[in-house]
Amino acid sequence: MNILITGVSKGLGLITTETLLKQGHNVYGISRSKSNELEELINDYPENLSWLSYDLSDAENVRQKLFKEWIGLKTPLHAYINNAALAYDDIVTNLNLEPLEKMYRVNVFTPMMISKYAIRHMLLHHIKGSIVHLSSISVHTGYKGLAMYASTKGALEAFSKNTAREWGEIGIRSNCLVAGFMETEMSSTLSADQRNRIYKRTSLKKATSVDSVAETIAFLVSEKASSITAQNIHVDSGTI
Repeated sequence: MNILITGVSKGLGLITTETLLKQGHNVYGISRSKSNELEELINDYPENLSWLSYDLSDAENVRQKLFKEWIGLKTPLHAYINNAALAYDDIVTNLNLEPLEKMYRVNVFTPMMISKYAIRHMLLHHIKGSIVHLSSISVHTGYKGLAMYASTKGALEAFSKNTAREWGEIGIRSNCLVAGFMETEMSSTLSADQRNRIYKRTSLKKATSVDSVAETIAFLVSEKASSITAQNIHVDSGTI
């Protein structure tokens, strides 16, 4: 399969990319910068991993830069994984419009535009494709300081469910993976005490495994999940 995924330079995106490559897929990976780990992955899979530096706050040029110049209209696209996200954390009374708008462009508006052209690509090649949006457990359980970030992920969940209803008749699926708190760079700003309090709210009393999330994403884009659509799949160590 040919799979488009965003946010591949580190964390979950990097591990998911490696998981997909090990399964024999061709991956089109997007990130703003290239980490050393991503460089190693490109060297290990030169025929299967294509990388593009792209700022996801640029929603206007998605069609031209991603689908015309990079992937190309002749390349069939089987799946789109919306992994990249920008975090703007603060209490609501400190809310500022400029960072809020920037976060919405990266987390919501550009993924919506990529979904639009990914679906068009699938229609062009008569492919029953799959879309997976990365959501967050913060949508479903309240955390101090995450109201703005959680709102972007909640928007994706609504968008995904309605996308699934709209295109399911021709076999295009859309799901959200609702991830719990993982040991990634995005959560690295939390203190040990804050992390422990979050983990104590889960059934497993520990962080959500990044590998478990990556494997679930790979499953959701595969034919093994052909009857799963319009769902929010929780991989959260039993937070809910």
